[in-house]
Parts: sequence; structure tokens; C-alpha cells
Amino acid sequence: MRLKGKTAFITGGNSGIGLATARLFVAEGAKVTITGRNRETLEASAKELGPNGFAVEADINDVAATEKAIARAVEKFGKLDIVFANAGIPGNTPLGGTALSAFEQVIRTNITSVFFTVQAALPYLNDGASIILNGSVISVLGNPGYSAYAASKAGVRAMARVMASELSPRNIRVNVVAPGAARTPIWKGAAPTDEAFAALESRIAKTTPLGRIGEADHIAKTVLFLASDDSAHVQSAEIFVDGGATGSPAGAPIFRG
Repeated sequence: MRLKGKTAFITGGNSGIGLATARLFVAEGAKVTITGRNRETLEASAKELGPNGFAVEADINDVAATEKAIARAVEKFGKLDIVFANAGIPGNTPLGGTALSAFEQVIRTNITSVFFTVQAALPYLNDGASIILNGSVISVLGNPGYSAYAASKAGVRAMARVMASELSPRNIRVNVVAPGAARTPIWKGAAPTDEAFAALESRIAKTTPLGRIGEADHIAKTVLFLASDDSAHVQSAEIFVDGGATGSPAGAPIFRG
């Protein structure tokens, strides 16, 4: 077990990548606290995780609520060895059609809240802990209509490097996992029906060198690597888990003969 005796805190741990990671962490021996805003899914997730899982209802945009959630996690399982700042939101913010409030909401949720999650956890982190921030391929792809989202995820990368510099004296590692398109509930807005999602998945597969959409477990296993001693000398890295979409886009099926 790669996380035996470790304690972890995961924001947005009641669905998608967060829940997949929580499952894997528990299977690898960790005690895991998850947060989220939906009480129903939190309770279901906690039941699934069993005695080594603990769910706390908290909105990451509420700094005081995050601080309380971390304090409760530490009270339940002890000081933290792993923080996965996973929670975030999508957001279409096209030039010429975006309200200030919409733009600021994406930035606040995806970067400001991430900073304050780490800051709130800091007093409770064991030396040698691992912090993983959730980035995105959108930070480099230039997708039209996603200025705020791209900026927030590029900001996560830059912020992780600064945090790594500040925390290296305590041997605390800070790294970024950057998912590509993956099968998670984040797509419900863009593809609300099974038919719409199948069409979306087909388009994504054609532009991904490995020819498929990612799964939440693909990202969770990468987070496990960054959380565990397997990555003991990995610091301020960003790992893209995207089937080659950013590194070798010309290898995608759409370009094959």
C-alpha cells in the first residue's frame, strides 16, 4: 500500500476526478477527508469510502468554511500528508459577451480558492507532505471562449511553482496534474444527454493521439503517483494526462490517412 498511514484532504471529492482519487487513496491505505457543496452526494461518497473516509460540506469559495473543514479533517484523522486541491468550475467567457461577474467567478473558484485552500492547510501539514493542484490542458490549447478558465489554470501552474519554492525547506512538494478531456460530470452542461455525450466523445477521440477520451481513474492514478513516495524527487512539475493532445497533437486520428 503506497499511502499506508497517510492522511489526505481532497476538495471536490464527491464526484468525478476527486471521488475517483479518494477511492484510490483509501484503497492504498490512506484516511481521506473530502469536501463538496452537495450534501446528498457527499453522504453517498462517504458511505462508499467506508471508515477511512470522512465528508465535510464546504464551499471552496468560502475561506472560513474551508478552514473549518480542514480543522475537522485534522480532528478526525490527524495532521495532513496530502492535499489535493481538485475542486473547480468550467466557464465559457467569450470576448464580447461576458459579464464581469462570470469572469470573476471562474477566477475566484479556480485559482483564488486554491491558494486559500493550501494556505488553510499549511499549519496542519506534516513536513514532507505532498500538495497536488488540478490544472488543465485548456491552459495551453487556446480554446475559443475560455479566457477565464485558461487563465485560471495557467495561474495554477505559476502558483504551484511559487508554492514549491516557499515550501521546499520543509520538504513539502507541490505539483500539478493537468487533465485533458475525461469522462466526468463536468460535461453535463455541454452534453446533457447520452446521445450528445457520445457525439462529444467521438469528436474528442478524433483529436487525441491515443484515440479515446480519458477516464477519471487515469487522472486519479497520476495524483496517486504525485501523492506517494514514488515521486519523492518530483517538485514543481506539471503532468499532462491527456492522451497526447498537448504534446503530439499531429498524431491524432483526424490527421491520419
